[in-house]
Amino acid sequence: MPIIVQGSAPLLQVFYMPTSLAFYRNKLGFEVTMDSGNGDDSSWVMLKLGDATLMLNDQYEPGHRPDAPPAERTRWHNDTIVYFGCPDVDGAYAHLSEHGIDVKPPYITGYGFKAIDLTDPDGYQLCFHWPQEK
Repeated sequence: MPIIVQGSAPLLQVFYMPTSLAFYRNKLGFEVTMDSGNGDDSSWVMLKLGDATLMLNDQYEPGHRPDAPPAERTRWHNDTIVYFGCPDVDGAYAHLSEHGIDVKPPYITGYGFKAIDLTDPDGYQLCFHWPQEK
């Protein structure tokens, strides 16, 4: 019998949770569905937008965060891409632009999806995409 899956929840390590929450919640529109108990200063949060779930976790224990993200902890973040199924890519582009997110206009990928790409405050790549009708 095959494994039955009903979703996934990538976990991203973030440098400073309040900055990440301001981006994902206030600009992208994610809802915080669970946290480790300290609101915006939580060490872990679960976010939801439509059917997509994403988790964020502090890279550092409280009181141990350096002044700036060390390169050895973030240099590969731009290799991490989280893809979101988004049937209205044009609407997502308008929303992001209205919320001050630097995003280029939608484009058609080599695999036939309309897409927009952006980078979160920690350097992770996000792609909102949807297959184009032929």
